[in-house]
Amino acid sequence: MNVYDFDNTIYKGDSTAHFYFFCLKRHPAMIKYMPALTTGFLQYYLFKNGNKTQFKEKMYRFLKCIDLEKDLQDFWTTHIKNIKDWYIKQQKTDDVIISASSVFLLTPICKRLGIKYLIASPVDKKTGKYNGVNCHGKEKVRRFYEEFPDGIIEEFYSDSKSDTPLAQISQKAFLVKGNNITDWN
Repeated sequence: MNVYDFDNTIYKGDSTAHFYFFCLKRHPAMIKYMPALTTGFLQYYLFKNGNKTQFKEKMYRFLKCIDLEKDLQDFWTTHIKNIKDWYIKQQKTDDVIISASSVFLLTPICKRLGIKYLIASPVDKKTGKYNGVNCHGKEKVRRFYEEFPDGIIEEFYSDSKSDTPLAQISQKAFLVKGNNITDWN
């Protein structure tokens, strides 16, 4: 089986950020959560205080302002074009997507693409709270083996060296930058 990271790997950009701004245009009431989001952003990215999960939980507060199911369907209708052509050309029936993005965000696009196996961050659709660990770094390996105890990754694709743990357990690994795919080094 082949395993793929999602954002900036098979999807052009960061789907969570794209979805956030898509919803902000439709639901201006989300602006009331901007101070908490800005504070969380500065704490995590600038001052290195807290963790990514805490930042994302602050960002996901916007879920209270939207019609999640409708907005997700409309979002993926307009953003499916961001799935990279090289992935569509090589897609197989047993592909696995492993992403730090939320399960609720990626499930609709995986269904549209016919991707049966999705491992992603468990985020409550209503509260934005994590129901487990952010699916990132070594957690991706743990979650892969939890889902596929005897799984063998033939090829692995990611845009980020933070996915080195998955690259190390793969027969072959590739680094993706835009549409440029090179051997993992």
